[in-house]
Amino acid sequence: MVTRLPKGYTPSEKEPFMNAKQKEFFRRKLLAWRNDIIQETKETLNNLQKEVVNFSDLADRASSETDRSLELRARDRQRKLISKIDEALSRIDDGSYGYCEETGENIGLKRLIARPIATLSIDSQERHERKEKVYRDD
Repeated sequence: MVTRLPKGYTPSEKEPFMNAKQKEFFRRKLLAWRNDIIQETKETLNNLQKEVVNFSDLADRASSETDRSLELRARDRQRKLISKIDEALSRIDDGSYGYCEETGENIGLKRLIARPIATLSIDSQERHERKEKVYRDD
């Protein structure tokens, strides 16, 4: 069942958390983000295929290969991002979207609007980052 959203709808703290409208809002936001990434990836692949140029100057060739490498690295990050988007869409389907996977508390609309793939509340995320910093400093 598809929930209809009023034009210009934005989730509000005044409504029940993760009601049908909010879930549909985030589903659409995630799908649009996913589609944008896929479109950008297709454009990159087309550009890389067209860019098969033999450079006589070694500096030009090195610059081109560096640009190509950076572009491919960015696309790899986006591939991983698509995986996180798909996981978020699955959480919407199973009803766990919007809730911290550590504490079960709601993540909060502002955080989800800013980072729709978030799986942790701000407090839990900060704890993780502090732990990572401690282990990195060793």
